[in-house]
Amino acid sequence: MKDKLIKNIKEIFPYIVIIILVLLVKKFIFGTVLVNGNSMLDTLHNGDLMILDKISYRSNKIKRFDIVVVQVGKEKIIKRVIGLPGEVVTYHNNELYINGKKVKDPYPSQVTYDFVTEKIEDDFYFVMGDNRTDSLDSRSIGTVKRKNILGKAQFILFPFHRFGNVK
Repeated sequence: MKDKLIKNIKEIFPYIVIIILVLLVKKFIFGTVLVNGNSMLDTLHNGDLMILDKISYRSNKIKRFDIVVVQVGKEKIIKRVIGLPGEVVTYHNNELYINGKKVKDPYPSQVTYDFVTEKIEDDFYFVMGDNRTDSLDSRSIGTVKRKNILGKAQFILFPFHRFGNVK
């Protein structure tokens, strides 16, 4: 009886290890995130399933125009980083200015209404959706703290006709 129990434990042990490893990878390294809504059109579409890279920002800095997943209360939102710590972000006549210097915005929407931010605090970021007329972002929720940025989203898993990297 004891030998049979040991044999059964030996048989299922590799499966238990695999399950634990998968759960650890999902918790700390990669996860998935579902695009909810149209705030990132035309880059991302409602229902796109993406890989969430949770580790790249441990060794790399968050860059302007990265697509990030932000925890806002109980909700996760996907936005693009526009302003970095220490910067002042301005949109005037549908043009992006960082600290008063014009910056080419490679992801312009049809219209971005004029605004000016205060200087962004250390460890905070200004994020916006690509569909600027239909986006809950830093213009309404304020800048986001670094610890609330869960990771980088740059790869679509599903639907298959959109499979691949996004910029």
